[in-house]
Amino acid sequence: MSELIARVIRDDVRAMHAYAVPDATGYLKLDAMENPFELPPELRTELARRLATLAINRYPAPRADALRETIRRVMRVPASCDVLLGNGSDELISLACMAVARDGASVLSLVPGFAMFELSVRFARLAHVAVPLTADFAVDRDATIVALERHRPALAFVAYPNNPTGNRFARSDVEAVITAARRTGTLVVVDEAYRAFASDSFLDDVPAHDNLLVLRTVSKSGLAGARLGYLCGSPAWLAEFDKIRPPYNVNAFAQCAVAFALEHADVLDAQAAILRDERTRLGAALVGMAGITPFPSDANFILFRVAGDDGAATRVFDALKRRRVLIKDLSRMHPLCANALRVTVSSPEENDRFLEALAEAVREAAPHL
Repeated sequence: MSELIARVIRDDVRAMHAYAVPDATGYLKLDAMENPFELPPELRTELARRLATLAINRYPAPRADALRETIRRVMRVPASCDVLLGNGSDELISLACMAVARDGASVLSLVPGFAMFELSVRFARLAHVAVPLTADFAVDRDATIVALERHRPALAFVAYPNNPTGNRFARSDVEAVITAARRTGTLVVVDEAYRAFASDSFLDDVPAHDNLLVLRTVSKSGLAGARLGYLCGSPAWLAEFDKIRPPYNVNAFAQCAVAFALEHADVLDAQAAILRDERTRLGAALVGMAGITPFPSDANFILFRVAGDDGAATRVFDALKRRRVLIKDLSRMHPLCANALRVTVSSPEENDRFLEALAEAVREAAPHL
């Protein structure tokens, strides 16, 4: 079997590890930037009624035209832009990489950044141009422009706000990258997965730039289980990506559930407002905790650094797990994330539980702090 696998499977794939999602059963789950709030009971009842009417013996609408129009209206997509739907934003990232995967082509992204950017680049057998952020997680404008001019990548990903750091880059830096990318013939995809919590967007800028697309998801707004992402931009660009989109890639349940939720966007907006307030409260509490340094966030999570030796963050992470609290250990992700952990902003009650557990974990793992 091993010889047959070695002959059939690509060497680089065999050398990879599968994307690990830890079992969170029995934990306070604060590792995946999920919205902690469910829909109100009366809306869940109505949603169940609608889902029960679906003809699941039939394929779903192939391009989900009705849902696309709902997204255009609710999200105020510019009139000149089209919308392409994907099975989560991950699929749309993968489609973009596949579409530009010529021999010798490359894709640029800023690091540390969303892991699926680099993974999708590697799966498409493209060269990855990784441009490090500055020490304070800002765009290194000069280095990014140099990389664009040197490598002339087909595609560049910019997360706005950035994951895993949480900060929103200076708009002027992103604008400079888009302008420089136009000179090098590079398509820029601005990933706005955390738009519900952010103070700015590039969606209204898309018509002014023929090399700009905006990518979003409904996952962070309380619909993670629906797995729906949407890409906004010129119909000419999206028509090319649509050619390699799998037919029926958005299932009937997701189409129905997302359309229903967007009919009640005010409920989702109210939940996001609570989380933005909780982000402020949680960040202030972390600032006042010995040995913890949080970073500014425009998303629904906070990155924070643990003082101490090289393994301090992992010891705190393990101590939290012993208390049945699960967050994300990023201390080995990138040198800029040394001794860094990331926590999802949750409900007031869950945030209080996390803060109590974190204080205990820091005392246990780093008693000298």
